[in-house]
Amino acid sequence: MPFVPHSPLYTTEETLCRRPAILDRQSLSLPLSSPGDLQIPPGSPRRPDQHHRPRAKMATAPYNYSYIFKYIIIGDMGVGKSCLLHQFTEKKFMADCPHTIGVEFGTRIIEVNGQKIKLQIWDTAGQERFRAVTRSYYRGAAGALMVYDITRRSTYNHLSSWLTDARNLTNPNTVIILIGNKADLEAQRDVTYEEAKQFAEENGLLFLEASAKTGENVEDAFLEAAKKIYQNIQDGSLDLNAAESGVQHKPSAPQGGRLTSEPQPQREGCGC
Repeated sequence: MPFVPHSPLYTTEETLCRRPAILDRQSLSLPLSSPGDLQIPPGSPRRPDQHHRPRAKMATAPYNYSYIFKYIIIGDMGVGKSCLLHQFTEKKFMADCPHTIGVEFGTRIIEVNGQKIKLQIWDTAGQERFRAVTRSYYRGAAGALMVYDITRRSTYNHLSSWLTDARNLTNPNTVIILIGNKADLEAQRDVTYEEAKQFAEENGLLFLEASAKTGENVEDAFLEAAKKIYQNIQDGSLDLNAAESGVQHKPSAPQGGRLTSEPQPQREGCGC
């Protein structure tokens, strides 16, 4: 059943942060030092008031969202995957969008049915030489945005290959939405809306056309996938205890209060 783009079921908030390209998984596991881990070399001069100053305890900020959904964006090089991510997270269009090397990562908090959800979005490289690297990021994805360029039929013809990867490397409940990007270039259209819609229906995919340049349907692409994932959680078809579900439950808590499953009004700061 076709979705309603502007359903009152969901709303959005501002972007939290945008991180640079990540070339390998090893870089994700580097330990971060806290101020308490810093050591002062022996013999270093100290002010008198530094000798017996008690070390302040660092407060742990409570979560201000109920869930984390992991997304991946896949498709051929040059279809506008990074531009879609930038439009969604920054609400801006990058005219000179560089090709992704490896993967890029962006986040944004949205709201679905009164629940705040943090989207972790992995933008993968479309070049064949990076496929072995980017395939490792498919695992544990709750949602996949599969993108083609409506002005380049070759990018549409390659969708079957991308879909095979997505189906083989993600969990059976991963929500996949097909996005025909560059809808603003109607005069240069090389793939009809009807044939893409038929492909989506035959393969059980959500579908819409969007424009990273104008912002048309960009919000709907990310939000509709989130709405479907949330519905899967509610009806029990998505097991949150499974590591490959792509969803983490993060109970929220008011400042100074105990943890609760209800979303709280405070907003998260960027940890970039």
